[in-house]
Parts: sequence; C-alpha cells; structure tokens
Amino acid sequence: MIHSLFLINSAGDIFLEKHWKSVVSRSVCDYFFEAQERATEAENVPPVISTPHHYLLSVYRHKIFFVAVIQTEVPPLFVIEFLHRVVDTFQDYFGVCSEPVIKDNVVVVYEVLEEMLDNGFPLATESNILKELIKPPTILRTVVNTITGSTNVGDQLPTGQLSVVPWRRTGVKYTNNEAYFDVIEEIDAIIDKSGSTVTAEIQGVIDACVKLTGMPDLTLSFMNPRLLDDVSFHPCVRFKRWESERILSFIPPDGNFRLLSYHVSAQNLVAIPVYVKHNISFRDSSSLGRFEITVGPKQTMGKSIEGVTVSSQMPRGVLSMNLTPSQGTHTFDPVTKMLSWDVGKINPQKLPSLKGTVSLQAGASKPDENPTINLQFKIQQLAISGLKVNRLDMYGEKYKPFKGIKYMTKAGKFQVRT
Repeated sequence: MIHSLFLINSAGDIFLEKHWKSVVSRSVCDYFFEAQERATEAENVPPVISTPHHYLLSVYRHKIFFVAVIQTEVPPLFVIEFLHRVVDTFQDYFGVCSEPVIKDNVVVVYEVLEEMLDNGFPLATESNILKELIKPPTILRTVVNTITGSTNVGDQLPTGQLSVVPWRRTGVKYTNNEAYFDVIEEIDAIIDKSGSTVTAEIQGVIDACVKLTGMPDLTLSFMNPRLLDDVSFHPCVRFKRWESERILSFIPPDGNFRLLSYHVSAQNLVAIPVYVKHNISFRDSSSLGRFEITVGPKQTMGKSIEGVTVSSQMPRGVLSMNLTPSQGTHTFDPVTKMLSWDVGKINPQKLPSLKGTVSLQAGASKPDENPTINLQFKIQQLAISGLKVNRLDMYGEKYKPFKGIKYMTKAGKFQVRT
C-alpha cells in the first residue's frame, strides 16, 4: 500500500525519507513541489496529487509536510488518517513534532515507523503498544545506548497486542487514579459586511488523559448528544451502545488519546462569539483612505475572549498605514501588505479599536474591493455549540478516581468581509 514516506519542511527540503517495499526516487516529490508553488498557502496544497506512476498523499502539520507515496489506488482517507496518526505518535514520543526534534531522534523515528507499517500496511498504531515495542527516548537511555550500542527496541511482545482490547496494556498501576477530558471546539465562519452569517460550522474533539489502575470500564453521557453530527470514534468506543442510548461506553487506552471528533454544521446551532465593527473606505480622488475596526464579544455566556489577533491582507496599492490601537500592538508589512493586530483579552467595558489613515500610491486607482479581516481567539470554559458532559461513571474497579472536564472554544478560519 504505502511504498515510501517523505518529510518535507516549509523551505522545500526533504529531511527524512523511509521506504517499505522498494526505494522510490526523491524525484517523485517534484510533482509535489510544483503543486506547492501553485498554492498560495501551505494549507492549500492538494492532499492528493496524481502522477504518471504514483499517487502522492500529504498532510501539513507543525510546518512539516508528511508525503506518502503509493502505487495502487487505495481509499485516500485511509492513508491520510495514518499520516495523522504518525504525527500524533511523534508528538506523544517527543513532546513536540518539529524538524529539529525529528532529526535529533532519527533512530527512534525509523524504529517507530518500522513498527507502524509492515510491508506498507498499518500494523501497530496504538501508542501503548508502540511504547512497549520501542521505548520513548530519555536522556539516561540515550547515554546508555550510545555507550553500549543497544537500541530502544523492547525485549518482549506487548502484553495488549493479542488481547481483545489491544489499545490497553495489562497490569497498569497508578497511585493517583485520574481521568480528564478536554472538549475543544473550533469555529469556522464567514461573516458578511452587514454582520450576517454567510456560513458557520464547528469542528469539535474530545481529548482524554486517562491514568487508571487495572481494566476500568467508563461511561460518558451528555446533556444534549443530539447536537453531534459526523461523529468519529476511537476504536475503544462501543458503537452499538452509542447508537441505541447516545452514551459513550469504553475501556480507555492508558494515557492520552482522542476519544471522538464531531461536526456541528446546522447554522441555527452555531453561535458567533465575536463581532467586528468596521469602516474601511478608499476615495477615488485622494491618496488617503480611512481604516477603523472595533472588536467586541457576542454570545459568550459571560466568558471572556482571550488571545485575540486580527490580520488583514491589504490591497497592493497601499503604501503605509498610520494607525493607533486602543489596546495591544499592531504591525504593517509594506512588502507583503499584511496588517497584524495583537489585541489580547477583550474587556467588554472598553472595547479594543484600531483607527487611522491608509496611504495609497499617488495616481493609483481605487482598490476594487475592501480587504477581508481574519480573526483568531480563544474562550476558556465554553463549548460554543452548547455541548455539555452530564456525568462520567466507572465500572469494574473499586477505587474512586479524580475526574475533570474542561471546555475550550477557539477560532479556526474565521473571516469577516468588509
């Protein structure tokens, strides 16, 4: 299935390659580089590229392209999901997934990739199993391996691999038993110049960190489970119980894992948490324009909006901008024409604003259209869809665990047209 994997940085350099069936020449990536040049942004590179003899499937995460090379037709989402699993595994092993970290741990990276695919087909992709097969790197283990010439490969077959719950190893013991769940929602929206919503949808995930002794059986119920569309579960979830009762019943993996991801696309269910008042105007006869924007909270259930950043790609004819922010700092790059405003936290009593003038090239015609405004923000302890966890129960073990639920909403592609 997967013949080769190439890791490419944002500069277009191949810094790691792994081949399973036969060695595929690096020149196959030239088709990918051509597509990369045509795309305005890294995220816009097509995930599937067809070449005369191969298909290139890629994901872009942490400023790295993970490009898989296949020779026969396979379900593309199958390969893309595997590539995401590779990135998550690297993050779990090394703390961060970046080019310097991968280069520093190149031996472990090759050992992990060798176990994750067998002759090009996915084999062991669960973090618990991989960590028993290939020990995660530590400073002490690295020193010992350097001196003795040994590797991180484990001595025994993972205990969970042959059981009915391969995602959980046997004999797990903790002094503090705890289960924490993070409900994280990302809102994608386009708002028109009058403030009406053109399109809005929510992509949500529930990430879990479970450290429980033995073989616990958990159930998680929601106040309003009917909100969820297009739900994708971790293999540990019993799907029949969800279909009949809308309750998540599962034996959890040990450690960090993604329990489920979901989608809310019904327009009436997506609340827009911020608004932008704007007055951006250019005159035909003058080389000066007016620029005013104000950001404020809207439908946040009393929660504060943090980490707000505003960016806007100004028209080519703009030479400079003389702006004054009431809060935060702003920058304007005269080469790329990109305006960035780091707002920070919004105070509802004193709304942040950015006002001033725009200088245009002398004699240049008025820009055809006004720039769009892109927003980034975070809202702690709020799931904007209204999803709420009702209760978490544990069966099969006698101790009482610590339990916690945290909610967060953040902006995905949030655009305001002016």
